[in-house]
Parts: sequence; C-alpha cells; structure tokens
Amino acid sequence: MQFSPTSTLARGLLISLALSGTALAQSNYPSKPIRLLVPFAAGGTTDLIARIVAEPLGRALGQPVIVENKGGGGGAIGAAETARAQPDGYNLGIATVSTTATNPAINPKISYNVATDFTPIVNIAATPNIIAANPKFPAKNYQEFLAQIKQNPGKFSYASPGNGSITHLMMEMYKLATSTDVTHVPYRGSGPALNDAVAGQVPLIFDNLPSTLGFVKEKRLIPIVVAAPQRLDSLPDVPTFKEVGLPQVNRMAYYGIVGPKNMPRELVDKINAATHKVLQDPAVKKRIEETGSMIVADTPEAFAKQMQEELAVYKEVVVKQKLTMD
Repeated sequence: MQFSPTSTLARGLLISLALSGTALAQSNYPSKPIRLLVPFAAGGTTDLIARIVAEPLGRALGQPVIVENKGGGGGAIGAAETARAQPDGYNLGIATVSTTATNPAINPKISYNVATDFTPIVNIAATPNIIAANPKFPAKNYQEFLAQIKQNPGKFSYASPGNGSITHLMMEMYKLATSTDVTHVPYRGSGPALNDAVAGQVPLIFDNLPSTLGFVKEKRLIPIVVAAPQRLDSLPDVPTFKEVGLPQVNRMAYYGIVGPKNMPRELVDKINAATHKVLQDPAVKKRIEETGSMIVADTPEAFAKQMQEELAVYKEVVVKQKLTMD
C-alpha cells in the first residue's frame, strides 16, 4: 500500500513519528554538551557562579556544561540570544536581576519579553549588594553617610556597573526613599567602577558584594550598608538596609538558569533536579558561599514569580524617578 504525502493518513503517520522522535530525544536528554551562556564578561559574579556550578552540573547530567560569555548591553545581548535559541535543553542562560528586571524596566529597546520569552528553571543563588566608600569620603558608617549626602545634595557621586544595572536602580530606590541626591556615574562593568572608587576618582560605589568584598577586607573601601536578610558574618558591624529603616531597598541579586520559551517540562525538571543535587554538594556550597552568596535552589514556579516581582518593583522606580537609558 502506498501513501500520498498529502493524504490524511500519511500526515497522521508523519506527525506521530515526529512526536515519538521528540519524546525519544527528551528521554535521552542530554546526548551532547550543553551550552550555558553568561550574558556578561568573564570575571564578574555572574560568571563566577556559573563556572562553580557548570562542571558538577555536567557530571550530574552526564554531558559537559560549557560556559560561554557574551556580554554587552547590560546583559541584554546574551539574554536575547538565549531567548532566541531552540528550546531543546542544549542552550541555557544565566538570568540575573539586571537581565530580567532592571534593564528591561529602564530600556524600552530590549528585544525580549521577560514574561513570555524565557523558561525559568532554577534560581541558583542570591548575592548581597553593598554601598561602600573610598576611605577619603567624610563618613565611616551609615549614620555619617546619610548625614553627608543629606547636607550636600548633588555634591557626591557614586559608581555603578552600568546604566540600568541592579545597583543603579537600587540607588535610585534609595534616593527616592530618603529624599537624597547622589550623582550616578555608570561604568562598563564592576571592574572599572571598583578601580575608580578605590583610586578616589569617584567617592562611592554601589555594587554586588562578591566583587567588592576583597577591597573592603583590604581596607581600600569602607563598607556603609548592605542589602541582605541579616548582617553578614564577613561584615558583622555593617547594618542591612532593613535595619536602617529601608526594607524596600533590602534586595539581593540573583543568578538563575533559564532556557528559551516552550522548553518541555521533562527537560526543565531534569535540569532543576540536577542543579539541586549539585547545590547540596558541600564543596559546591562552600565555594558559592565564599563569594558572599547564598544558595537558593528553588522551583521553576518560584523563580518565575520572583522574576516578575522584581521587574514590577523596578518599573515603579523607573517611573517615579523618570529614568531613561540616556
């Protein structure tokens, strides 16, 4: 018996074969290396977290997980590439507050929709953020810092990793809550921002803790206040934003794994379970916590909810502060 390619039965057989092939591919996943795209340059906190997790995750899944960096646009270029990829589980990306909340909140030209263009898989870790000062700044603690910026509106400036970065919008949130005025100086990443803060070219910096902590320990920067659930063991004398009466600013950065939209649930669950296994390894946990970060290891639903909540929060800041990318 022969079938015309256009016959109903032939079409049905072709669809059935395609579906069975897809199911087989999913059950055999992964059968080749997996790409994990970091939307920032190598060396930053996002890259560090990705590389700590990648090798053991590859062992847990049975195929290498290869980290690839693609920076630019405050993380938007790499995030857009993940969004455009095939949802076959072989093209994953690291999602951060910058790529899924602050940058989309301030930049109308972002080419992806956070709510519809990604499949959230798991939040790996959360990281505190910190305001720190050059030792020549005329304040050595939070009370003195607040007094200085209140008495001198517009006089002082702060460095951030870039326009639209999490710490840029967190400082705008802080300024809104305290009715203060500090001038933003955006840089192309934490590295150059820290270099100028340490050198005294700019007196203040708002950054992720892992990249700043070494300079604080060397006393090349003075810690002022941190965004963390409670005081940090590494900085026991530094208050949290919640302690100083600003719980709305007490927000952490996150580093999670996402895929393109429409990833099959079977693959999502497999990657989520493997990541949870990796994060239970004491050696991996220790390495992540040594960066100043905290393990999260949540569900896809919880991560999706967090992404949407953070986006809504920072959209409100952008509107109230009349912020633009210019």
